[in-house]
Amino acid sequence: MSPAAIEVRALRKRYADLTALDAVDLRVEPGEFFGLLGPNGAGKTTLISIVAGLTRATEGCACVMGHDVVRDYRAARANLGVVPQELVFDPFFTVRETLRIQSGYYGLRNNDAWIDEVMENLDLTPKADVNMRALSGGMKRRVLVAQALVHRPPVIVLDEPTAGVDVELRQGLWQFMGRLNRAGHTIVLTTHYLEEAQQMCGRIAMLKAGRIVALDSTPNLLAGHADLEEVFLRLTSRTTGATSDFPGRVA
Repeated sequence: MSPAAIEVRALRKRYADLTALDAVDLRVEPGEFFGLLGPNGAGKTTLISIVAGLTRATEGCACVMGHDVVRDYRAARANLGVVPQELVFDPFFTVRETLRIQSGYYGLRNNDAWIDEVMENLDLTPKADVNMRALSGGMKRRVLVAQALVHRPPVIVLDEPTAGVDVELRQGLWQFMGRLNRAGHTIVLTTHYLEEAQQMCGRIAMLKAGRIVALDSTPNLLAGHADLEEVFLRLTSRTTGATSDFPGRVA
């Protein structure tokens, strides 16, 4: 059996009297577009932080492409790209310099062709030589996405990547992520936008109070909540007249 893109076994994380994760078992297969949903405080970001090596688990283990995130951390990091929730950036560099430095962290030289492609797909090319301090919040988030992709990791984790960003970025991001997924990249998405998970994810796990309370294919999960009503939002561009439909479900 080939190694899982992400696998966690009996994963626990405790902070004093708080149990953030409680015996979580999860396997994400290579090539999946996987959704990780749950309310605030459910443990999603804690799980991602453990997989990314930013937090140590109290018990259990986590692997990325078969590499233990503690014992084989270099290989695990090299196989993973994470887009965090927080807007973290270095204010002293331009967009292109930021991405070149990120490439250097992974020992990549002459990576400009891929950097240019990533910037083009995220509509960052016009801002390539702009200092990070001068960017809007939405543009900074685009750079975070680009940083996660700059070393072409086989596994990409998106932690609420479209929170507070415009519709145009969402559309461009999902088109790019869909293309990467079709090319074989595994993508794990956490989001509060259910329509995004419904549209993009083949399987979904739902976390609540540090436990996985549901795990199934997206159609099966939706079928199990037949009391939800489906709605469509149609947006029309004032400049081009083009329309975009956004299906979703509400209670």
